[in-house]
Amino acid sequence: MIDQLVTGIATGGLRMRTGCTLDEVAELAREMTLKMGAFGIPVGGAKGGIDFDPADPRAEEVRKRFLQGVRPLLERFWVTAGDLGTQQDQLDQAFAQIGLGDTSFHAAVVRAPDEAEVRARIQRAFATRTDGLKLSELVGGFGVAEAALAALDHRGIPAASARAVVQGFGTMGGATALYLARAGVKIVGVTDAHGLVRNTSRGIDPEDLLLARSTTGVIDRSVLRDDDEERPGDEWLEQDADVLVPAAVSYAITDANCARIRGKLVVEAANVPTTPEAEQLLRDRGVTVVPDFIANTGAAAGAWWVILGDVVSPTGACRRLASQIRPLVRELMSRADETGASMRAAGVQLAKENSQRMIDECGGAVAFRDLFGRTSQETLDAGPDAASPTTDSASSTETAVVADAVTAPMNGAAPTQLGLEVEGTLTDTGRQPAAAFSAYWPGATDQSSGHS
Repeated sequence: MIDQLVTGIATGGLRMRTGCTLDEVAELAREMTLKMGAFGIPVGGAKGGIDFDPADPRAEEVRKRFLQGVRPLLERFWVTAGDLGTQQDQLDQAFAQIGLGDTSFHAAVVRAPDEAEVRARIQRAFATRTDGLKLSELVGGFGVAEAALAALDHRGIPAASARAVVQGFGTMGGATALYLARAGVKIVGVTDAHGLVRNTSRGIDPEDLLLARSTTGVIDRSVLRDDDEERPGDEWLEQDADVLVPAAVSYAITDANCARIRGKLVVEAANVPTTPEAEQLLRDRGVTVVPDFIANTGAAAGAWWVILGDVVSPTGACRRLASQIRPLVRELMSRADETGASMRAAGVQLAKENSQRMIDECGGAVAFRDLFGRTSQETLDAGPDAASPTTDSASSTETAVVADAVTAPMNGAAPTQLGLEVEGTLTDTGRQPAAAFSAYWPGATDQSSGHS
């Protein structure tokens, strides 16, 4: 599903799950358009979905047949990536099998003036490990942590005295917990498929738990300390924490359970983890929801900055992300406070205006500006401590540092110059009620999907 083309390109992952619906994919494609617009990346939004069990032995062949069916889009228009039920290496292998090169970023790479150089840059950046994690495993959660830290700062809550709980300990949740803890936030609990691991006195140790995490995000309970507690998974909502980070499934926070939330900030790491109804109820109680298309865009943004040559290393991607997401979160929170609108509505306004500006400058379905005709920003954004690219990527390691608050402009223009001065009340949240995507949330069956 292509929601919008900018510079003739749309980007978004390919997911595979039993019960995946067209409405779900369309909603996620719209989210990708908002993500790219909010961060000023000159591409549109898309998403792919396959209604199939990724654990089925036939999954690889089903994925390959899907890619063959949409090959004309993959050749020139759709840049895809790993997503729920699809690992990036699985996707890259499938692209090679159908003759589209060695990366799912093919549609962007073939537009580069030097394809070989871009492919080598992507390979280096995605093979380098930072804090033991690859770029695709760390930058998304790093961005969520930065968004949470900016929101805490805006609310006058020092990181050193803040408490957070993270639902989900997979790629996004694990990295979020790691970088929040490094900034001084006490992580009082994390959940996985087996329940909640909690320590309200000294907090859990994300680094130890990451070492004991399986590939499916399950924590080996044998490493828990004597004072770590195991609790039912749904208790994460009611923990005494300033920040709640839903980083697992969509529509985890609903109008039926949101009253249990005690904190003042919900920072969305998963895609659409809060139903529109719940978000309105939380807003009525003074709880701020930092929307997913702001908080969790790090993975997509980091990949595109590498593709375009704006950064060449995970450390560079993290520092650029910090330089953009902190002032963006503060600006959107200020605008929401001033207008009485939700932070989501303020973000949608910004993203839509940015997208239209980029279409006017670069083209929509037909590009009239070179996608790669920009100057690298690595030196500007990463600073003197940026890691240099290395050809020995297998042994290359880096350390990502949680950045201090910065005021670097966003793609050359401060957020206040990108359409946030609006008249009246912001009301467009870009969303429909959760029941519109009933196979996508824990509610009634979508009869058109054929699944219950």
